[in-house]
Amino acid sequence: MPTSTQTFNPRRLVGIHAERVTDVSSTDYPGHYPGEDHSWSLDKFRENLTVKVQRLSQRSIDFDIVGVDASIANAFRRIMIAEVPTVCIESVYVWDNTSVIVDEVLAHRIGLVPLNIDPSLIAMKSGPHDTPTDRNTIIFKIDITCSRNPSAPKGSTEPRELYINSELLSSHLVWAPAGEQDEVFAGKPPAPTNPNIVLAKLRPGQSISMELHAVKGVGKDHAKFSPVATASYRILPHIKIKQPIPPEHAEKFQKCFSPGVIKIDPRTKQVSVDEVNVRNDTVSREVLRHPEFADKVELSRVRDYFLFNVESEGPYTPERLLPEAIKVMREKLAVIKKSAEALRDRATDGDVVMAE
Repeated sequence: MPTSTQTFNPRRLVGIHAERVTDVSSTDYPGHYPGEDHSWSLDKFRENLTVKVQRLSQRSIDFDIVGVDASIANAFRRIMIAEVPTVCIESVYVWDNTSVIVDEVLAHRIGLVPLNIDPSLIAMKSGPHDTPTDRNTIIFKIDITCSRNPSAPKGSTEPRELYINSELLSSHLVWAPAGEQDEVFAGKPPAPTNPNIVLAKLRPGQSISMELHAVKGVGKDHAKFSPVATASYRILPHIKIKQPIPPEHAEKFQKCFSPGVIKIDPRTKQVSVDEVNVRNDTVSREVLRHPEFADKVELSRVRDYFLFNVESEGPYTPERLLPEAIKVMREKLAVIKKSAEALRDRATDGDVVMAE
């Protein structure tokens, strides 16, 4: 008897074969199937849409989005990477730097340090020449000098024991409040998310003195503004066993898939697909290399079932990233809607301005 993961409409499946992939394009649009109405419906979209969190930790999240086109899922992924705003150090004013690291390299390292500042609490500069204010700029200062430790243990070779301030760490970034920032950030003073990032190593007599200006920006301008370390998705694998697998081939069949995907009954040696762990399969097609399995299994992926993995690196908790991406998309749609209405209401001559 054929066994498979949960049942899906065959029209939703992308066929995975030994040398090719079939049924890649979606077919749920008007006119493809004679006599069937596939015009877009908000009620039907709401009925089919599902968002489910599978795993949540302090810095990462796994969630599923079901019932959307790949273009929408990919838009969320790209927005999370490149258009959800964060706050990073943009301008570095070096007053003194006698370390072995040149100013430009050290400034670049400091700019990549993730900060815990909620971007919603400050405004974004309209241009690089905007005047810094307490509404659009957060100031940090660094003032550190390395010296010998008079109390160092005799015979020690550890720099941390021999010297005071042997390393410039991200914890040495000290926030300098301006204007009303003391009140705005009273609950969570601005600081690096990780205080132990090594930025430079110092030896006695070397010092660093800097003023750092952090501003709000997006990842499409510079990667340091990206709020995620990774944001990716896979399409749900679907495995259908069309014919029983002979007991003598059960373990060989199991090893063709990722661990935990295929179950073998210890008593009967019957092979089945684990409906929970099937999401972990990489669809390597290893099973299709073996002639004895070629006609016994069917591989596919569910076209509109997306398995997201997102790692947060910055001020956002992992569960907040998707809502922030949706907020950005809604703003984009509002601009398109406004422009379309302007195009409808105006004469056909001339260009329509999409945004200021």
